[in-house]
Amino acid sequence: MKEYEQEDPIPQGDLALQLTALPRETNGFGDIYGGWLVSQMDLAGTAMASRVAAGRVATVSIDRMAFMVPVAVGAQLSFYTQTLEVGRSSIRMLVEVWSDDPLSSEWRKVTEAVFVFVAIDGSGRTRPVAPRR
Repeated sequence: MKEYEQEDPIPQGDLALQLTALPRETNGFGDIYGGWLVSQMDLAGTAMASRVAAGRVATVSIDRMAFMVPVAVGAQLSFYTQTLEVGRSSIRMLVEVWSDDPLSSEWRKVTEAVFVFVAIDGSGRTRPVAPRR
């Protein structure tokens, strides 16, 4: 079992983004493109990492990625984020995507990844993350 997986999985962290998978994001079989899903995960993670960093952040890496099931057009997607670690200027964040499939009414985990963000200043240089109060 992976470090972040559970026996009876439930979303980890806070809801950061919700949207519906539209036809323009699908391949010829009606499944959502993985790259599009990763970009939405990056948006959700960036929004939450910006809060933690109290300012601008940049994505520096994705530690790991796991796609568990395909996503069909029309699925309602929920993106959850959980801060795993805050360093001097970096933030490690788990981003999970859950799907509410309109055809089966099944709630299931679609994918997860660990993103690493770094706090940056107005010039694009690394800056320390302010301590949380």
